[in-house]
Amino acid sequence: MGGLDYDTAKKLATGDAADRRFVASRAETQPEILYLLATDKSAEVRREIALNSSTPRQADMMLSTDVDESVRSGLASKIAALVPTLSADRVGQIERMTLQILETLARDRAAAVRGVMVAALKDLPNAPPTVIQQLARDLDASISGPVLRHSPILTDDDLLEIIAGAPEDERLCAIAERADVSVAVSDAIVQTEREAAVASLLGNASAQIREETLDRILDLAPKHEPWHAPLVRRPHLPPAAAARIAGFVTDSLVKVLESRSDLPAETRQAITQAVRQRLPAAKTGAGTGNGLVDEEEAPKERPADRARRLHKEKKLTEDTVTMALGQGDRGFVMASLALLSGLPQPIVEKIIAGQSPRGVTALCWKAKLTMRAARQVQMRLAQIPPSNVLNAREGTKYPMTDDEMKWQLEFFGVE
Repeated sequence: MGGLDYDTAKKLATGDAADRRFVASRAETQPEILYLLATDKSAEVRREIALNSSTPRQADMMLSTDVDESVRSGLASKIAALVPTLSADRVGQIERMTLQILETLARDRAAAVRGVMVAALKDLPNAPPTVIQQLARDLDASISGPVLRHSPILTDDDLLEIIAGAPEDERLCAIAERADVSVAVSDAIVQTEREAAVASLLGNASAQIREETLDRILDLAPKHEPWHAPLVRRPHLPPAAAARIAGFVTDSLVKVLESRSDLPAETRQAITQAVRQRLPAAKTGAGTGNGLVDEEEAPKERPADRARRLHKEKKLTEDTVTMALGQGDRGFVMASLALLSGLPQPIVEKIIAGQSPRGVTALCWKAKLTMRAARQVQMRLAQIPPSNVLNAREGTKYPMTDDEMKWQLEFFGVE
């Protein structure tokens, strides 16, 4: 059949269901006839009207609340496909009605209808913000998940608000898997301590994770096996973090860590040292009769002597101290703090034994360590509970003034 003239279309529109469906599906059918068929008793006819690009928007408005799910799904696919063509600087009656239809369908009771919307809008940069906000907060993770994972419309403030609402793991994981997760969002995810979400974050190579946040993860990681593999494969591992990871993951993951050629020499050296720490010392001795070749063991350097040697060679750095913290080398860290701060070792030991967050922080300041390292010294050396640890101010700054820290040290006899 060729073009459909008005009289023919009008006649068919009052015929049987097959005729009405035919007229409803034709793009050349006159708008008033399409509008009339939008209230047809047959759901199949109304679905054709919903799919027809020539249907007047007023008829689409009626169909957005149709009783039949297939009608609403068809309408959702048509209207969502129009979003890329909507002009941001032209907001007339048609555009307003289109947006209203989108908002109605985003709240539809049927997940299948909302799912059609998600498939079309989840990664569009010009998707209507109100619609994306509605879908991102959908309690059905199959709806909200793809939007949380992909939508460029969502801001950090939006994501932080959703995280604060304690969503279930699937939605939290979707946020963790976004491209280029910001530092603020990463911090919020780690603070939840949700195993699956943190594992997803660690597995996301584009996620930005501060060293302080990574330290927090490493504090908890021994109890969370799903974090181990993504930690081992995490790009840009700091030397101290790599050494700590090598201290608690399985032998097979240690081999993966050791085989990484993308890590700088300093980090690979830290891993090697950590691996040596976890291996049992070789037992050798003459006259054992076991057929083994005896090897003379070199005398082991004492922790304090090693600290003094590195200090003299100007190699006693913050990374060296934090690496030793991760390996549990208490004697070396104590000696290092004394050397770096210029304080007598008995004073250092007294400050650490006092378990005062302010006192330990002042000691680290005196040793010219960063607050990141000071936080680790508080928790790992002074055994101060995480809830009592003194944290950085404005990201990385010490939370006390110089005068306040000098005053803290005076309690321990430091002039």
